[in-house]
Amino acid sequence: MSEPVIAITDLVKRYRTVRALDGLSLELPGGPVGLLGPNGAGKTTLIKLLLGLIEPDEGSARILGLDPSNRTDQIELRRRVGYMPESDCLLPGMNAVEMVSTLGRITGLSPADAMTRAHESLDYVGLDDQRYRPMSDYSTGMKQRVKLAQALAHDPPLLLLDEPTNGLDPKGRRHMLDLVHDLGHAQQKHVILCSHQLPDVERTCEHVVVLNRGRVIESGSIAELTSSDEHVVRVRVGGDESSFERALTQAGFSCTRTGPGALRIAAKIDDADSLFELAAQSGAWLEGVEDVRSSLEDVFLRLLRESQGEAR
Repeated sequence: MSEPVIAITDLVKRYRTVRALDGLSLELPGGPVGLLGPNGAGKTTLIKLLLGLIEPDEGSARILGLDPSNRTDQIELRRRVGYMPESDCLLPGMNAVEMVSTLGRITGLSPADAMTRAHESLDYVGLDDQRYRPMSDYSTGMKQRVKLAQALAHDPPLLLLDEPTNGLDPKGRRHMLDLVHDLGHAQQKHVILCSHQLPDVERTCEHVVVLNRGRVIESGSIAELTSSDEHVVRVRVGGDESSFERALTQAGFSCTRTGPGALRIAAKIDDADSLFELAAQSGAWLEGVEDVRSSLEDVFLRLLRESQGEAR
């Protein structure tokens, strides 16, 4: 197996009496990974530790095999990690080209390479001729794209993206998510996406880590976490719908009427075929059957309820 992109062991970070990270241990694979958790879960503290901006009180972390608390490794991390912060990081008095090229030089690029990469990154995020306008005139969506461009300027293998769709309208959000998906899949970059928008994570990531109270409460592939021992389907029913509902209840199925001629049915996967038999026996028929999969939001809320129950 390849070395994990991020490996953390018993990480602790205290702010006076508050343990923002409480013995956190975790390994993150390559590819696009979502970092989830409620406010105060420790997400921002973890990102700062991974970037070497703060030091842990206990434990250790490795990112791309480097120690973010080591000064020599911190310099190398600047070259290998791109960071898009949640807060505004735009430099006043500059246009987009000037800012992105300046930050590219800070990562170690030569002036000529930094300028070339600035134009390439701004092309990629779709700013085109807007790159020469003062950034003070930019919309929220344009500012978010500049922030992404500066994270890409030095072509890092790993991107830390903190709430990249924050404040965007639906069109801007779709564009940003298309970029994030492309980076994590077509461009084959490692992406850590920190977001409160669970549909954003579900759309762009393959794995997810859920934090709560400074600890990992779940980690795994989204496909595995949203699978279920129950097979949930939506069905459209013709004929004697009431008789079909009674037959379902007698057979041990859980069903909910969601509209005229529409039912939501939960069953063991092996029993799904018997729905057609029950319909025929009760004078009904199924006009349509659609699988219903648990959403990441369903999983997230369940994990938080279980975690809060254990903490009591």
